[in-house]
Amino acid sequence: MVFKLSVLLLTPLLSGLLIYLIPKGKESSFKLLLAFAGAYLFAITVIHILPDLFRSRLDLKFTGLAVLAGFFLQQLLEYFTSGVEHGHMHTHQHRSKQDHVSHSHSSQGKSLSAMVLLFALCVHAFLEGAMLAKPAIIGSFYNINAILLGIALHRAPAAFALMTVLSHQLRSRIKALPHLLVFSLAAPLGLLFSTYLVNQEILSADGLLYVYALASGNFLHISTTIVFEGSPDHRFNAQRMSMTLIGTLAAVAVEFIM
Repeated sequence: MVFKLSVLLLTPLLSGLLIYLIPKGKESSFKLLLAFAGAYLFAITVIHILPDLFRSRLDLKFTGLAVLAGFFLQQLLEYFTSGVEHGHMHTHQHRSKQDHVSHSHSSQGKSLSAMVLLFALCVHAFLEGAMLAKPAIIGSFYNINAILLGIALHRAPAAFALMTVLSHQLRSRIKALPHLLVFSLAAPLGLLFSTYLVNQEILSADGLLYVYALASGNFLHISTTIVFEGSPDHRFNAQRMSMTLIGTLAAVAVEFIM
């Protein structure tokens, strides 16, 4: 439990703080990191999470519906985050420039926008943490280390993107720090909350499996978005393709080794 909490807390926190060391990080390097993370998350979802779900004791139709619900929940959340959870750093910057048209409301508008962005990101992070509770009660198939690594890999660039967006939007890195802390706490709180519900027998093993299915739908949306948005003009990029293959092979290796 302590290890999981530490990874969930420190990965986004330290990644977000990198903005002080890399204030203008190379976009090309950032995209390569995203390619690796997206490919790993997609591969681990396809070769591990989904097969495990569909061979669990849950009804297959309801399992599929839960996965679909998670997919479209993430689609809904992205209307508020504009893709920060998979590394987009520019949409909110553009909106913040438009806020200057109305000077009397710009400060309130930016604060409200930052809170909406943070809330939407925290909903997703909370759900990710919740799926990691009590794997033993679900079954031996639950590879906690592979999934934890996948969560960490995509939360790292998400945290960096969040700090980049909010530092620009709020015009202050100091003002953005509390938002980073809240975002970093969301997944650990999700883990603690779901563990408490399981321990108190409020959340059953089947209920936890449905949380697992919901989160897997989230993963499908995020990972496929990262992979397919990487080359919107459909041009071949050898570096990006290489990182995608490495991320995929890493997921396969983790699946067979752990």
